[in-house]
Amino acid sequence: MRYDSQQHTITSERLLLRLFEKADAETVASLCNNINIYKNTLHLPHPYFLNDAVVWIEPQRENYKADKFYEFAVTDKESGQIYGTIALSNNSAYQNGEIAYWIGEPYWGNGYATEAAEAMIQFAFEEKKYHKVFARYFKTNSASGKVLQKIGMKKEGTLKEHVRKDNRFKDLVYCGIVRGESTPEA
Repeated sequence: MRYDSQQHTITSERLLLRLFEKADAETVASLCNNINIYKNTLHLPHPYFLNDAVVWIEPQRENYKADKFYEFAVTDKESGQIYGTIALSNNSAYQNGEIAYWIGEPYWGNGYATEAAEAMIQFAFEEKKYHKVFARYFKTNSASGKVLQKIGMKKEGTLKEHVRKDNRFKDLVYCGIVRGESTPEA
């Protein structure tokens, strides 16, 4: 992982994580307007419109500058193709943050979520000096659980019927990793 503080980018083996631009809104809307993305995320609406993407992208640069929230486009390092997003919150009072991500369905199964999440964990520990990074996922989304396990996160517990989505209560699984804990070899 290489972080460029001037360009606000994180580079990994195959990926470039960069800030979103207004011009990315159409691609974001296209990827997010997908029932399978909707089913596995807590806050994305469905259908997902261009204006949803515009409103989501608009505050990101200011949030980044204010060290509140770091949201990056997950892109191909060579072509610039957007695969999805990864974000890290900044709970500075506790020296921790939550990662969250989605990858567009056409790009599932290529390891992009794992590679982006691993880079974000390194960014959190090495650049932002966090003590802990955590994540949560719907218990029904086992693919996300596997991503978190691959990057060294440990399951910390399940909050039973903790959130409501589509008029049904869903379990949320919480995972975390503390700085200094090793991540498994990829």
